[in-house]
Amino acid sequence: MVDFDDPITLANNLLSTPIGRAQGFYDKKEIFAARLRFSFVFHSTEHKGSIDFAGADPLMNKTRDISVIGTGDFFMTRGIATLMADAFQGEVYFRLRVDIELYECY
Repeated sequence: MVDFDDPITLANNLLSTPIGRAQGFYDKKEIFAARLRFSFVFHSTEHKGSIDFAGADPLMNKTRDISVIGTGDFFMTRGIATLMADAFQGEVYFRLRVDIELYECY
């Protein structure tokens, strides 16, 4: 199991302005499947709140979809996040591109 607390940036560059933190865990039992549970906690001036993610992460698939639920500015939203790993360094470091589609549930 790997715990993480990493910056969220809009650009594909670690030195770009952070807009929040990605906090959670990644549990890999085998190469074909893993579990993800994490939150994006936003602290920028534009958005405050969090988006929570949970689901299976079949590593052999190029893209993976997991469920999304929101709090704060994202209250009463639900959706799907599409994950794409675009950088690896061993088994511990990886970088994710996350495309989020949110739906209001009012």
